[in-house]
Amino acid sequence: MPGTPFGVVHLDVAPVTSGLAIGSLVAGIASVLVSLLVICFGVAFVDEGGAWASGAFAALGLLAGAGAVVTGLLGRRQIRRPAAPPAVRFTGRGLAVAGISCGAAGGLLSLLGLGVALLLALT
Repeated sequence: MPGTPFGVVHLDVAPVTSGLAIGSLVAGIASVLVSLLVICFGVAFVDEGGAWASGAFAALGLLAGAGAVVTGLLGRRQIRRPAAPPAVRFTGRGLAVAGISCGAAGGLLSLLGLGVALLLALT
């Protein structure tokens, strides 16, 4: 403060990448990889019970995809929230959007792979 021996200091806090956004991207990529397993098991092992294995992995792919979408939406909310100057600001909006996209694509691919596996098993 001018004219006094006291001063106010605001420390500059560097922005931090949101952990929710990173988790969303990791879960989304896992969902896509698991959905590829669903498709592979359903097509390659039609006669050996590939539909059962596809069903088990499809459940895992759907859970990972749903988790990616939810954590991505929470991460975008955390990033969008305004913060006062001494508080921590979060970055990583692109990571959150990529996690949401990968999670949705992985969930849809898991359902598609399960449908193909069931169709091949019934014919």
